[in-house]
Amino acid sequence: MDALVDEILKSYEEHPETCSINTRNRINKDIIIDILEEIRSVVFPGYFEVKNLNAQSIEYHVGELLEDIHYRLRKQVAKALYHTNEKGIREEDAQLRAEEIVKAFLKRIPALREVLATDVQAAYDGDPAAFNTDEVIFSYPGVFAITVNRIAHELHVLGVPLIPRMMTEYAHSLTGIDIHPGATIGRYFFIDHGTGVVVGETTKIGDYAKIYQGVTLGALSTRGGQCLRNTKRHPTLEDNVTVYSGASILGGDTVIGAGAVIGSNAFITSSVPGGTRVSIKNPELQFKDRRERGVKMTELGQEGFWTKDNE
Repeated sequence: MDALVDEILKSYEEHPETCSINTRNRINKDIIIDILEEIRSVVFPGYFEVKNLNAQSIEYHVGELLEDIHYRLRKQVAKALYHTNEKGIREEDAQLRAEEIVKAFLKRIPALREVLATDVQAAYDGDPAAFNTDEVIFSYPGVFAITVNRIAHELHVLGVPLIPRMMTEYAHSLTGIDIHPGATIGRYFFIDHGTGVVVGETTKIGDYAKIYQGVTLGALSTRGGQCLRNTKRHPTLEDNVTVYSGASILGGDTVIGAGAVIGSNAFITSSVPGGTRVSIKNPELQFKDRRERGVKMTELGQEGFWTKDNE
């Protein structure tokens, strides 16, 4: 056992990039998720609390939540700031900047609620299977992923490292919807079903856009690695664009014009004019009776037929 411990400690020295030792600035992922859920409770009051809310208690409830969010988020943001490219940032500076960031973020909550109300309405209006907007808020994975992304995006814009991505990856793990917090998304955004959706960092999406499961809004190539940082790598979708399941739209210069409809499984790497409908020509389907030229498989003790296609 001693030899094994020594070997593992040696690997820590050889690969310091995978260690977080001797630091007081480790971000707590569980606390980040807990803060995120508290923010959702402020954004959608009465949906996720254990106790019912009423007009007499709502003011106290919201105030208590905001106090807790402010206190804990400020501490986590201060720790996150040590992970920027700034070398030797002082603790006092990190604390002051974290205070400014969290205050600015909390002031954005009313505007955040306003835009999320449009997303909930878009989900309800766009899905005939939706019973009411309560069902949309409670159970739609697209609405959950969009909510988390809009919260994370506000922190991303304010310059917070790490935490926004931790939030969106939490949503990704639960829904299969991967939206980078850097993506810019307009009002009335709806993701239907959602599993397998990927939206890259520099994607721009206009108002009233709708995308389905398996859609990728990605980069043409990432072979340049870190050299591509801060470049427009992902596409732009203008207003009222619909993208059906399995479609891939790639490239920073690719613009899908307003009102365009992209059909299922389309692979697009160049711009599409507004009002255009893009679809894949249906492949020819062949139907063959498997019993033709077949021999019954009685020797295997089961019903079935063997054809040359099985050879």
